[in-house]
Amino acid sequence: MMTNIVLSLFQLINLNKHLMNLNKILAVAAMAAVTSMSMANNPVIQTSYTPDPAPYVHNDTVYLFVDHDEDDAQYFKMKDWQLYTSTDMLNWTYEGTPMSTVTFKWAKQGDNAWASQAIERDGKWYWYICAEDTTVHLHGIGVGVSDTPEGPYIDPLGKPLVAGGFGYIDPSVFIDDDGQAYIFWGNNGLWYAKLNRDMISLGSEVMPVSGLDDPECFGPKVMKMDYQAGKRKMKTGYEEGPWVFKRNGIYYIVYAAGGVPEHMAYSTSSSINGPWKYQGRIMDEAKGSFTIHGGSIEIGGRNFMFYHDGLLPNGGGFRRSTSIEEFNWDGDKIPFIPFTKEGVTKPLRNFNPYQKVSAPTMAESYGLKTDRNAGKDNHYLTSINNGDWLKVRSVDFGNNVPSAVTVEVSDAQRNGTVEFYLDNLEGRPIAKIEVTPDSKGQLKSQVKGKATGVHDLLILFRGDDGELFNFKSWQFLH
Repeated sequence: MMTNIVLSLFQLINLNKHLMNLNKILAVAAMAAVTSMSMANNPVIQTSYTPDPAPYVHNDTVYLFVDHDEDDAQYFKMKDWQLYTSTDMLNWTYEGTPMSTVTFKWAKQGDNAWASQAIERDGKWYWYICAEDTTVHLHGIGVGVSDTPEGPYIDPLGKPLVAGGFGYIDPSVFIDDDGQAYIFWGNNGLWYAKLNRDMISLGSEVMPVSGLDDPECFGPKVMKMDYQAGKRKMKTGYEEGPWVFKRNGIYYIVYAAGGVPEHMAYSTSSSINGPWKYQGRIMDEAKGSFTIHGGSIEIGGRNFMFYHDGLLPNGGGFRRSTSIEEFNWDGDKIPFIPFTKEGVTKPLRNFNPYQKVSAPTMAESYGLKTDRNAGKDNHYLTSINNGDWLKVRSVDFGNNVPSAVTVEVSDAQRNGTVEFYLDNLEGRPIAKIEVTPDSKGQLKSQVKGKATGVHDLLILFRGDDGELFNFKSWQFLH
């Protein structure tokens, strides 16, 4: 009988090993199928929920300032703000979580870190946010200041720049050609004020934007909720989320419109003070989200519209994600921009694999999370399990075959591998690096095969059940 028990245990162990191996095979096969078939670049950030995207171009880099919906949010559960960068508009690097409600002592802690926008002036960075002003229990507008976009940010005022008021959310900052800065904000209302040169004090009284009740200015009237009045009323299309900029002497306000669910529309003026003229719908109601919020940039002679939707796994109206569409201006008009899964398909430039690459740099990913640290350096991928992967697009290996690749890992808990593939997860990897619980720092592997020219690069993680290790960086060597 003991022999039978031992035999049964032996069979169970073998069966368990077989099932584990089968799970690994199935996971890799599934990822291979997904990766080889998918060109779904939207949403562009897949390691976190990233609503209310606020892009900003500085020195040929796009800085993407976003809010952060928590993974378990059932309502607006938002504790901090995140930063991502890109130089090619395909791959995005996580630059940390530079600010949270803790930065602002006047704010409700651990929640209500709502929409924001940042700008650089005179070598400093100003990140305008809205959070609950605990002195009045309404949202107010604050500003964090830093010497670098990655932070650390401080609250120079110790109080809101604009004290809490009903509908005082969604700040948008703009510097006119004459150097005068303005800040706009508002839900169920739209206000603006001048900013002094110091960017942390108002240079005028708070003024309502003219024409908000005029359909000629902000679109046809619709029945929607007036939250301050506590009842439904006929109001123009403007709802919230202003995005203010100037092009060819024309001032633009892009905004969420139409009540709930929201679509995106815009109005224009020949003066920052109005009157404004309604120009129409830009985007339909976001898929999977009852809100929409975003703005546009121009870089490299190309134009991109950022917005949020609810299309990530487990996403929705309270777990929203940044997506991007490229568009071409129609003279001075913003065209209607349809949603696509493909998003941006052509890079501004190809990606260099011979530089040290921060691991949270990718166009697509599966199963991975990032740290929540502040600061520029030492960010990493975590929550890495068997079958997880990431993709870096349009990687240019040049004409010379790389000789080796290095990776940097930390906190290794289980045996695993980091595997590098070209274009898809089929066939054999061009490099495979073993990781054990004793692994620390930099690991290296020779490159097999001819990695030349431009390819998508996929990095696949395999290993024992459970979280494997943290992944910090990689670099190919000539």
